[in-house]
Amino acid sequence: MTTIAAPAPPRRVSLSSSIQHGLSLAWRGILKIRKNPEQLADVTLAPIIFLVMFVYLFGGAIMGDTGSYLQMIVPGIMVFNILQASMTVGVQLNTDVTKGVFDRFRAMPIARSAPLIGAVLADIVRYLVCLVVLMVVATIMGYRIQTGPAEFALAIVLVIAFALAFCWASVFVGMLVKSPGAVQGLMFVVLMPLTFGSNVFVGTSTMPGWLKAWADISPVTQMSDVLRGLMNGGPIAGPLTGALIWMAAAVAVFFPLATWAYRKRV
Repeated sequence: MTTIAAPAPPRRVSLSSSIQHGLSLAWRGILKIRKNPEQLADVTLAPIIFLVMFVYLFGGAIMGDTGSYLQMIVPGIMVFNILQASMTVGVQLNTDVTKGVFDRFRAMPIARSAPLIGAVLADIVRYLVCLVVLMVVATIMGYRIQTGPAEFALAIVLVIAFALAFCWASVFVGMLVKSPGAVQGLMFVVLMPLTFGSNVFVGTSTMPGWLKAWADISPVTQMSDVLRGLMNGGPIAGPLTGALIWMAAAVAVFFPLATWAYRKRV
């Protein structure tokens, strides 16, 4: 009678190996972008569309002239666009799961969390493309950074860290629902109130009291104010503290949830 061998016990993976596995899968994600550059369509077109639309449609009505509005909105649009870009990782992971890609990962001697970490790290390329396109178009339209290169570099680092923190919400939803379309729909419902209920496009002083109370402490408002301080000049200590608290909270809540949903799914 044929006997069936018992499955091998789960392989214990060291921290250094886990990091190496995550970086290897991040490189896989970057190669996918290189072979399919249409994956960058959203991070190249969205910054142009939103910046041009808001500045030339609403800038004069809100601030009297488009030049002043451009200086105010560019840092906020950076947060808005990169937060949108960070939500795509959940769709991509869900697509990989439904196509059976994760079944192959499960059979490989790699850390269980490596596919998630790799996908998140690979998205940094998309964030950088988004920011480069936005800043080039903003400069052509007349935006000028009022501080130095060090402050601008710090702004870029912080907004990418912001996206990396909040993208775990998208990863969680991507592992939880059954189809990529459902991920897009749910993240849109969450993202629109989060970004428009802030000071990205308009000041909060004219908002109703209940909305102003939220908008003043919103993570999007906090990070937008940090970037305005670093790029246009102004205080950053208060909003930076608020933004870091929100980022830490997002990772503390959604990273464990995303890992739990991933292990349950695959």
